[in-house]
Amino acid sequence: MSRPAITLYLHVHQPYRLRQFSVFDISNKHDYFSGNGKQDNARIFHKIANKSYRPMNDLLEHLLQTHPGFKLSLSFSGLFLEQAEEFAPDVLADFQRLVATGRVEILASPYHHSLAFFYSRDEFERQIKLHTAKIEELFQVRPRVLANTELAYNDELAIWAQEHGYLGVLAEGWDTVLGWRSPNYVYRAAGTENVGLLLKNYRLSDDIAFRFSDRRWKDWPLTTEKYLSWLNDSYGQLINLFMDYETFGEHQWRDSGIFNFFAEFVQGWINEGGKFNTVSESLRKNQPTSELSMPRTVTWADSERDLSAWNGNDLQKQALKLLYDLEPRVLATDNAQLINDWRRLQASDQLYYMCTKWAADGDVHAYFSPYDSPYDAFLSYMNALRDIKWRIQNLPK
Repeated sequence: MSRPAITLYLHVHQPYRLRQFSVFDISNKHDYFSGNGKQDNARIFHKIANKSYRPMNDLLEHLLQTHPGFKLSLSFSGLFLEQAEEFAPDVLADFQRLVATGRVEILASPYHHSLAFFYSRDEFERQIKLHTAKIEELFQVRPRVLANTELAYNDELAIWAQEHGYLGVLAEGWDTVLGWRSPNYVYRAAGTENVGLLLKNYRLSDDIAFRFSDRRWKDWPLTTEKYLSWLNDSYGQLINLFMDYETFGEHQWRDSGIFNFFAEFVQGWINEGGKFNTVSESLRKNQPTSELSMPRTVTWADSERDLSAWNGNDLQKQALKLLYDLEPRVLATDNAQLINDWRRLQASDQLYYMCTKWAADGDVHAYFSPYDSPYDAFLSYMNALRDIKWRIQNLPK
């Protein structure tokens, strides 16, 4: 039996963090993203670029040059690409060189890392078009596979993907959906004729993304030999390792050994005869084993793997309602700056910061949040939306 190939997918995203926007700023200031300290977007981007983007880009370039069989897939939010252009053009140039090798595939995603698919299908389609245009402008490629924000997926998304010509969609390989089945196979999305589903192997992915430096983990430290043995014990068509790009250097710091581990893992897998596929290759090379339905939305976030990280409490529900209630009025202004500000506020991160979970997942939310509490995040966000509303009403006629 041939060993499965690895499908490595890394997602690259940074939001524009909203500054502390007070009720006194409404109608007076519209500089939502000009914060200081924990909300200073330029400072944060440079910090993460130094810790993660630059060293990981260098490592990937070396691995691509050294190992002709190494391949991977990336997705970028449009918000990340805008900040890279503004704050760190060298980082963008690094990514362009990686893609130019022909062995790095880019996936389609909503430009503004939003949850628009679940609240405004028209807006979702506009953001996909904006994203496709940006990817073509910067990388001269057109995405063929879809990865929705936070891998948020249900059967309706697959039907949409088929109608718009995508080969496949990425999703979380969650146990409650799979049951006895394995994420290590290609599935045909329910309700479609030919849309393939690639499912994240969350155990093997999260061993790197979340547990790598956790000294409380029973398998710490994660050595290359140990990880390769787990991969070799896996069966199926493929092993889908999906994670955030910032895993490397930002979530798992350099001194944890994450970069050395990754380089040794890639080299070890290839030296043992293992293969890497891009997402499109995994879909083309493997026939779906069966149909898989996800009528309820599944994501790759938190222990629930649903949308509750972004809409699970009254604060988030109220914010989402006002956000999308404003859509027709915002678009009717035809004011590019106003529309852009409103879209930046759609980033799912803004809702994530309002999460009030206090279990283990709550620690993750607090780690990423630039606010002292979910309530601070909510107040600044609602004040910014009220300012958007004021601007709509007071634009020059």
